[in-house]
Amino acid sequence: MSQQCGTGRRAARSRTGRALALGTAAVFSTIVLLAGCGSSQHGSGSSADAAAAVSSAVVIVTPGDGAAEVPAEGGVGVSVSSGRLSQVQLKDDKGMPVPGAVAADGTSWKPTTTLMPATRYTLDAIATDSGGLQAAKHVTFTTFVPRNTFIAFYTPEDGSTVGVGMEVSLHFNRDIADRATVQRAVQVTAKPSVTIAGHWFGAKRLDFRPEHYWKPGTRVLLSLRFKGVEGAPGVYGTQDKQVSFTVGREQTSTADAAADTLTVRRGGQVLRTLLISAGGPGHDSYNGIMVISEMYRVTRMNSRSVGLGSEYDIPAVPHAMRLTDSGTFVHGVFWRPASAFGSQNTSHGCIGLYDTKGGGDSTPAGWFFDHSMPGDVVVVIGSHGDAVAPDNGMSGWNLPWARWLAGSAHH
Repeated sequence: MSQQCGTGRRAARSRTGRALALGTAAVFSTIVLLAGCGSSQHGSGSSADAAAAVSSAVVIVTPGDGAAEVPAEGGVGVSVSSGRLSQVQLKDDKGMPVPGAVAADGTSWKPTTTLMPATRYTLDAIATDSGGLQAAKHVTFTTFVPRNTFIAFYTPEDGSTVGVGMEVSLHFNRDIADRATVQRAVQVTAKPSVTIAGHWFGAKRLDFRPEHYWKPGTRVLLSLRFKGVEGAPGVYGTQDKQVSFTVGREQTSTADAAADTLTVRRGGQVLRTLLISAGGPGHDSYNGIMVISEMYRVTRMNSRSVGLGSEYDIPAVPHAMRLTDSGTFVHGVFWRPASAFGSQNTSHGCIGLYDTKGGGDSTPAGWFFDHSMPGDVVVVIGSHGDAVAPDNGMSGWNLPWARWLAGSAHH
């Protein structure tokens, strides 16, 4: 009679338990099948021992191994028959665990958060039967690749130094329907700390600012965590990005359209008063708080771009600083005599400063350009024009804090 490794069912079961414990500690196998370590046609009880060592628990994982285009929500789950789940682990392609919950009776499990699209996941599950034997299941799958995505174009640029009036502005390439979810995926923090709130201007724009202008020296961090966020039905974000910028010195300028002056203050002290020519009759300048968003040493200005037909087309406007999206600038003017500044309002709504053709560094326009940066505040008063709309450029500072907060998706 041939020799067997084990004698009797109890010994086979004992060794099986030890093999299972070692095996599941190292890797997960598809199904645990352990039997006696030797067999013989003449041996006694080997078939019975093998059958006794197989767990009666059956683990079923949805989706199957190798599945693709798995839904991010409701497409993943684990169930077990003739046993209870003792361990379930779902990880993404970076090895980060995904939270989930086992049902009270221990026979099923599902994720408690929405999965990321276009991501490879691994799922390992272990169940234990009434006799203490374990069964395991290992699968890999990939979630669906979204056909429609959204991104946000942000202001200001990463690493920039800006003035105290700079707003953090996000412009989305698609309409955002679930504004609360998208806003939760944005974080704006500052050192030194200050309360910062978001405000939606329609379905494609979300701005952030504190109640009052930033303090000079503040460092601001913008974090975008849009990957996998569903901004509208079937439309998912793709960005994971951090942007930081620094607030520079404080400079605010007041353009008085009635007095035809631009008073430049830095740190509360008057730096210089310049003569201007603001918007003329029928083209009065906007009143209110505006912020320099773009700066060009030379740029083209065409009246068609602001809905004024063919009234003007100037190919080389010097020292241009944008105040509104609708086309309000502070810029140099070389096509009018110096005597017009401080005495006449002749522009189509812009704030004009005397300049020379090509732009001179020592001219009023050149001086103001060299002493300005994006984020500097320009307040227009004394005009017969309308108040600037809060969403026209970075003019959100015209909204009282309570109204700004009312525009947040998080009340």
